[in-house]
Amino acid sequence: MAKPFIKWVGGKSQLIPEITSRLPEYIEAGQPYQYVEPFVGSAAVALHLLDSQNPPTKVILSDINTDLVNLYKVVQSHPQKLLNYLQTLQDEYVQLEDKEAKKPYYYAKREEFNLRETDAIKHAGLFMFLNRAGFNGLYRVNSKNKFNVPIGSYKQPKFVFEEVIHRCSELLQNVEILNMSFEDTIQTAQDSNKEQLPTFVYLDPPYKPLSESSSFTSYAKDSFNDEDQVKLKQACDLLDNQGYQWLLSNSDTTNLDPENRFFDELYSEYTIDRVSAGRSINSKGSKRGKINELLIRNY
Repeated sequence: MAKPFIKWVGGKSQLIPEITSRLPEYIEAGQPYQYVEPFVGSAAVALHLLDSQNPPTKVILSDINTDLVNLYKVVQSHPQKLLNYLQTLQDEYVQLEDKEAKKPYYYAKREEFNLRETDAIKHAGLFMFLNRAGFNGLYRVNSKNKFNVPIGSYKQPKFVFEEVIHRCSELLQNVEILNMSFEDTIQTAQDSNKEQLPTFVYLDPPYKPLSESSSFTSYAKDSFNDEDQVKLKQACDLLDNQGYQWLLSNSDTTNLDPENRFFDELYSEYTIDRVSAGRSINSKGSKRGKINELLIRNY
């Protein structure tokens, strides 16, 4: 199975078995279909399907995060140039002996990334560097779209993943990669489906925080709040009315408060499954463990 080449909070690698066991019947039957993912993140589900025995006939991957979309386009079109630059970063970074020595280099690269003045390949390489050298693989920006994750404590982080990136590049060759909102992505998928293929939409939006302290501010300069969650549900209703199959993942608000049934009420007319997932991000190791997440679908 193809692996994601970036760390991503809420990445779905660990939930692949749960997700694949809930795929629509036409995918299991080996029929042609269109796959659409409007919140691409680490692309774990997309890469798994692309590397399966019955890959989608047509794939649209999108995200509102311009820096992330640039990375995917570079991996798609210029994998070796990206790897060459990552090797340069690797060689320079490993020569610095400890965290104190690495700090000036890390923060200089973070500032270069935030200027967004380099070419697409270098910008993608800086994304990969910050993703692997920053704290816990977080991607977080402030209201001015400035990446502000501090340096991590990794002694010798690795940035060069030659086999993984080349394999992902092969899988992404015929994929349409977009930089737009989930609403526009869904509309584009509908408008461009001239073959009228059965369409499976996987939705993995920024999760609703379980508490104030569990929110790492924003993954994009505009946060994804409860109002956006409601808009997404309305989009799901439209997809359902038009005969599209969709599966959505999100946090289970009942983990901390059994009375907080936000998603149970919002998606009450659809199938809601609770599945066990590891909590990968928490400042206290004692609070990293298994919690429930939601898988919601209309079929």
